[in-house]
Amino acid sequence: MSGHYEVVDWYQLPRYYDIAFASRNRREVDFLQALYERYALQGGAILEPACGSGRLMEGLLRRGHEVHGFDLGEAMVEYARKRLDARNMGGTLWVGDMSAFRGRKRYAMAHCLVSSFKYLLTEKAALSHLQCVADSLRKGGVYVLGFHLSDYDDQRDDSEEHGGRRGQAAVECRIDSGPPNRKTRLESIRARLRVNLPTRTLASETTWQFRTYDEKQFLKLLAKVPSLAHVATHNFSYRADEEIEFGEEDLDSVVILRKH
Repeated sequence: MSGHYEVVDWYQLPRYYDIAFASRNRREVDFLQALYERYALQGGAILEPACGSGRLMEGLLRRGHEVHGFDLGEAMVEYARKRLDARNMGGTLWVGDMSAFRGRKRYAMAHCLVSSFKYLLTEKAALSHLQCVADSLRKGGVYVLGFHLSDYDDQRDDSEEHGGRRGQAAVECRIDSGPPNRKTRLESIRARLRVNLPTRTLASETTWQFRTYDEKQFLKLLAKVPSLAHVATHNFSYRADEEIEFGEEDLDSVVILRKH
């Protein structure tokens, strides 16, 4: 291998993380816009917990929305702030914890699409997150929550690949997930990011655990937040005009939760 080879945590590489998932941006923003129009009973600002590099915040700002976002990763928030400032787009950003936050106002919609909710490894943390979201929504506001449900009888490994190019940087990303453990309610995740640059190669391998949910486990958790009602389910095809039955048709779920 030519050039210089380094190993870096992918959360410290927000630009390359952003490139890896950029091909999803237009589709996801279109989906969120359609869900906003379909389900939010009143207009207003949009909140993104775990906003990462700010890629969806930028897209929604371009649609004319007021957007707020936060993330636990300081490098991600700094990158997101610089990208929005460079485009004179505004937006409100802060470093924050998904399980303990207060919104800066009452929102018409909040969204978290890519299983970041499953980083919360205890029932207490997950419940606190949902309650924080509920407290941040205005009456009639909705939470768009996307995550993979688990089939505990399926013990096969799974993987997905992403990638893209921007300027002279070519990024490849592979995310591997181990089988869910019914007893511990955990699954192991490994993300490998490879960045090919003209003079060096960056390689990142980051591992963590996700909390697992089947249909009954999630609904049991949701029942503990009576101010949120499950009003619809979509999947990762990101079609706002196609609803599915939660937990039966597709494990890749996007649930719509409305505040009473």
